[in-house]
Amino acid sequence: MKKFVYSFNEGSKDMRSLLGGKGANLAEMTKIGLPVPFGFTVTTEACNRYYEENQTIDEGIIAEIHQKMEELENVTGKKFGDRENPLLVSVRSGSVFSMPGMMDTILNLGLNDDTVVSMAELTGNDRFAYDSYRRFIQMFGDVVMEISKSKFDAIFDGQKEKVGAEFDVDLTTDDLKEVIVGYKALVQEEMGREFPQDPEQQLMEAIKAVFRSWNNDRAILYRKLNNISDKLGTAVNVQSMV
Repeated sequence: MKKFVYSFNEGSKDMRSLLGGKGANLAEMTKIGLPVPFGFTVTTEACNRYYEENQTIDEGIIAEIHQKMEELENVTGKKFGDRENPLLVSVRSGSVFSMPGMMDTILNLGLNDDTVVSMAELTGNDRFAYDSYRRFIQMFGDVVMEISKSKFDAIFDGQKEKVGAEFDVDLTTDDLKEVIVGYKALVQEEMGREFPQDPEQQLMEAIKAVFRSWNNDRAILYRKLNNISDKLGTAVNVQSMV
């Protein structure tokens, strides 16, 4: 049976065309025993299939992704969406040839109204947790939902002005909670739905967004300028945040 998702310990540097440059390098570093946070790669072939099937992800590929998430939970001892010990992941593009800054990345995926409380408790730093959450909402809103970053910036800057904060770090935890409320309201207004609280939904939307970024304007132009084929597709690397 054809595989579309590979754990880092299943690949190698020789699988660049399938795993992308980043995925192949992460696999090789894992293979030689370097302390790489564990994860998995959704292949370039999955990306091409996404486009062949009208920008949908095949149910079989979704099942593979879920299986690899379970493996990642077992390796890290954390659970995706868990209130006590949540697993957070990064979702990054990884094309066969380096295309710096051309495609999209999402960090701290898995944060929601419950897991942010867990992060605050586990780190002993409420401000760090809520700042991470507001950054995640903004990043997800920008990359996945295609809401202009400037609209999030306006809410953040408005909160700074409201409380007389000169610098970002001057905002308190309570200030950041107000920013989060504003961000969620923006998502509701722009999308007609609430910001997704289900980590599984967040993950699948993020993977689709990275696939879509293969054909964003800046990526297309970069490939044209550097004679890179449009048919290669991008892999997606899902990696534990440590």
